[in-house]
Amino acid sequence: MCIVSHDCQPATADPRSPLCPAALLAPEQRRHLALQALTTDNLSQLARQQQVSRKFLYHLRDRANDALEQAFAPTTQPEQTVLFHLPVTPHWIRQFVLVAVLVGHASFRGAQEMLDCLLDFSISLGTVHNIVHAASTTATAHNATQDLAPVRVAALDEIFQNQQPVLAVVDVASTYCCALSLEDHRDADTWAVRLLELQDQGFAPKATVADFGTGLRAGCALALPAVPCRGDVFHAEYDLGQVVRFLDNRAYAALTASDKLGRKRKADVAHQQAARQEYERAVALADDVSTLARWLREDVLGVAGPCLAERQELYDFIVAELRLREPQCEHRLRPARVMLSERRETLLLFAAELDQDIATLAARAEVAASVVRELLAVQEMPPRSGRRWRRDQELHALLGRRYHELSVAVAALRRGVVRASSLVENLNSRLRNYFHLRREVGGDYLELLRFFLNHRVLLRSERAERQGHSPAELLSGAAHGHWLELLGYQRFQNAA
Repeated sequence: MCIVSHDCQPATADPRSPLCPAALLAPEQRRHLALQALTTDNLSQLARQQQVSRKFLYHLRDRANDALEQAFAPTTQPEQTVLFHLPVTPHWIRQFVLVAVLVGHASFRGAQEMLDCLLDFSISLGTVHNIVHAASTTATAHNATQDLAPVRVAALDEIFQNQQPVLAVVDVASTYCCALSLEDHRDADTWAVRLLELQDQGFAPKATVADFGTGLRAGCALALPAVPCRGDVFHAEYDLGQVVRFLDNRAYAALTASDKLGRKRKADVAHQQAARQEYERAVALADDVSTLARWLREDVLGVAGPCLAERQELYDFIVAELRLREPQCEHRLRPARVMLSERRETLLLFAAELDQDIATLAARAEVAASVVRELLAVQEMPPRSGRRWRRDQELHALLGRRYHELSVAVAALRRGVVRASSLVENLNSRLRNYFHLRREVGGDYLELLRFFLNHRVLLRSERAERQGHSPAELLSGAAHGHWLELLGYQRFQNAA
């Protein structure tokens, strides 16, 4: 009988055998042994010490090497790795064309070239046009079914393409584009007809906001006689701000001329004094108008401000002070002063509604209206302002447990104040990215653009409640499918 000791165990021993010591090793022991196999230079000695075969150690070492290579492999995929397979069908080609035109801002010829570059697929310009036209027909029908009753405040404006006006109406709360139409004119009748057509879809806002275009405002008065049309405060602030910049530049020019004349040794003393006086007058005028513009922007037209009566009084004071200074720069100050004189009531329409909202909130919270107005003023101050937090602490001490609830209500009231038609201006800026690709834009193309912008999910927004939702969802409060699915297409689903 031959007895084989552990010290001379043959390398051919089967590690899977229940009689083999390797089969009795726990997972933790195998892992420790694999690490030893990686670091040792003498596997034979390690095999004798652990009473296992060299073949078993080679197996553990290879597995450990594979695990390390996988753990520290580059995160990037090899260039030739097939991630997934895409079935390119005529149905998918039509979707690609729409995505290229609407998401990629590509021209029709650009969509052609994309297909040729990526798929080696030729498509005619007429086919691209037909695909977009067919989608426009579906989009137009879908746009007509949208209920516009939830629109409370609408912003109105005009944009021009190839010297033709495009009339736009946007819901301020949801950013939903209610109308986008190419017209031959932008007079009162055209605006009135378009607004009356929207009423067939339930369009009945409590207020509108727009700039001071005569045709636009006349059309609002015809179609919506009982609805106030607020003035866009941005234009008033911007126009007076342009005057301030002009006066500042003129003051700097006067300063430069005075210094230059003062450095000349042979300059006449009288000329030097005259230049100095001109500089002082220019600086005083620029400072005065800048102060008046700041009062107008922060106290009269700002969200946080006094009641309507005090705003009107301060407004009249600013206009009167501008009139007194008109002779010093009439060609600049007079147009700004006349503009402000004619638009006081329209620009302050928002303040009248704000006073009502403050009074309602104060009555519901059983506090004085001045407390609500003070809390609104505090929330309008910069977050890093030390003055803000001192005033906030005083309000917190005054209100006690009611502070948080009232603060949330005031924040909601503050977000609901509409003073400008900024959203429709934002829409116009996005439309220009599409208009520059085409010299002529037809009504069906505009309807497709309107449908796409209304049903495309907003990836980012200054307001967190808008992110991840489309304007149509925000308007209706109901979710909808992807815009491609609404147009009748079935989107590709990646099985991987």
